This record gives sequence, structure tokens and C-alpha cells, in this order.
Amino acid sequence: MSEKAVDDPGVAVPTEFSLSVLMQRSPSDSPWQDERWDVVGVTAARWDRSEPPGAVTLVHEQGEIRQYRHSGFRLRLHVDECESYYHNLRAPAPQCFVIAGEDGEGRPVPFLVSLSFDEANAYQEGDGVVYAVAMPPELYRWCELFVLDHYVPEKKKKRRLTDWRKAGDDLAIKAARHE
Repeated sequence: MSEKAVDDPGVAVPTEFSLSVLMQRSPSDSPWQDERWDVVGVTAARWDRSEPPGAVTLVHEQGEIRQYRHSGFRLRLHVDECESYYHNLRAPAPQCFVIAGEDGEGRPVPFLVSLSFDEANAYQEGDGVVYAVAMPPELYRWCELFVLDHYVPEKKKKRRLTDWRKAGDDLAIKAARHE
């Protein structure tokens, strides 16, 4: 993201944002698995160029609970997803969606962050695991500005109701003519 604040007037809204994903590994209560993985947050982050994209760093350890930062994510907004962003912003608790696959040992590895309900749903219907976490305020403001700049809701059209009584009379007349 540029050095200027997102809400400065006259500044074009950028189409991408640098992020890190915070994942937590904790003991599982389930007898079928030893550990449980959750995404506990998404943070806006300047990407440290010395760190390779996708780097994983242990940032907190307390007993058997460990938190890892997955860095190097770029969140991009797309004009054709504006309606989905709009609905996410209007939700009681706007969310970021972290999509993860699995490594060779069955652990989740995040590979995408999205603000689109539709994109998250598409991955959820496939093989991806989708974690929903609270949207940080700076992402909310950025997404809101993007939606205000690009989203034009479709005008709702009222359907014309068919008068079925009249349609029934027309069908009866047509049927009588064919007899």
C-alpha cells in the first residue's frame, strides 16, 4: 500500500494490501486428532523484503499453545467482486476469509486471504479450508473506500404480476377453438 493514508482525499484507493496471517496450534479435545489449528487474526503488515513470501515465524508460545505468523500475503480487491465486498461490510461482523490447503502432514497452510463471501464460498465448496476472522479496522476502511469508488448496485425491478384469472379465460377460449 502507498505511504499516504487510505482516507486522504484525492488519493486513489490502492487495489492491494500487504498482510500476515496469525495461526494458532493448540491441543485438541478430540480423541481422533492431537492438535487443533485456528486462524486467530489477520494483520496489516509491511512486507519485509528480507523475508521470503510465505515465511512462517513462531511469534508466541505458552505451554502447548503456539502462534505462527505466515507473512507475505497480498490482498487484492477486484471491481467484479464489489457486491460481495459490500455485503461483507454490511454484515454485523465483517470478516476476512483465510483459505488454506494442507501440507504433507495434514497441517493447514494458508495460501489466500479474501474479503469476498463468494470467493470464500467457492473454496469452501471445493477442497479448501476456509477460516473466517474479524476484519481489522484498516482493512474495513480500505475496502469501504474501494466499494464506494466502484460499486453501483443494480436497480431493483418490480416484476409484473400475471393475472391468472384472465390467463385462465384465454386458455379456455383457445381450448374451445381447438375442439
